[in-house]
Amino acid sequence: MALDVFKYFSGSVKYNKLVGDDFLFVEYKCPLNIEDFKVWSDTPFLSYVISGRKDWTAIEGTYQLKEGDAVFLNKGIYNTKQYFEEEYCTLLFFLTEDFIRKFMKTYKETIKVQKLNENENQIYALDVQDSLKSLFMSVFNYMKQINEIPRELVEIKFNELLYNIILNPKNRNLTNFFLSLEQINKTDLNTIMLKSFHSDLSMEEFARLSGRSLSTFKRDFKAYFKQTPGKWLNNKRLEYAKSLLNNPELNINDICWESGFKNVSHFNRSFKEKYKLPPNQYRKQLIG
Repeated sequence: MALDVFKYFSGSVKYNKLVGDDFLFVEYKCPLNIEDFKVWSDTPFLSYVISGRKDWTAIEGTYQLKEGDAVFLNKGIYNTKQYFEEEYCTLLFFLTEDFIRKFMKTYKETIKVQKLNENENQIYALDVQDSLKSLFMSVFNYMKQINEIPRELVEIKFNELLYNIILNPKNRNLTNFFLSLEQINKTDLNTIMLKSFHSDLSMEEFARLSGRSLSTFKRDFKAYFKQTPGKWLNNKRLEYAKSLLNNPELNINDICWESGFKNVSHFNRSFKEKYKLPPNQYRKQLIG
């Protein structure tokens, strides 16, 4: 099951955190004693690694982070891998799209950026120069020194964070994404679903990921895909599962979970209904 990271941190009392109206800041140290797990968030966030290592994997590839690295993670679903040789500690800055839009609208005149591509990534690696590193460490030190930082100061720090990003030409792809948010009121359903269908999110969570209420999500989904979300998800997961059967390193249980099914018996039954054979027999037919 995928972990809802924004809900996890905003609702937990055991982490150092600062919460604003449109943002959340967290100091985070390996809370889960497992090596690999899935996470998702309907709120974009930035991760700066204080110590340790961690891998983040999205559709476009895997980013291996170590001390001093930073990435911006768009809302979506991720596979992660933790390493336990040393303690992993990171700063997480959650920024709502509305907060980013407001910033870009206010300071748009100061932004000079050349469009490089129109593709929206899930993960953007940041170029961490001395000024940005100093900002990260100043916030980290604030949290060590006092129990609660004034909200006004937190907002200043978040604005400073965005300024550091957009003023660095090496971060122009992320700046382009920030600019694109001004033109987007609702997240594209096709993009969201193709990137997340293989996760076992509930219908309410898919709606949140798309930035819609549940009723609006279902209505927009049917208008676009010409079928209900449940039927589309089932077919898409079965097609994905069929492709995974070509990988001999994955057993049927692995394929079930990786495709987004929560129950192996339901997966076997659904697969047989669509492809006339249960997964094991279908695999044997593929191998010959």
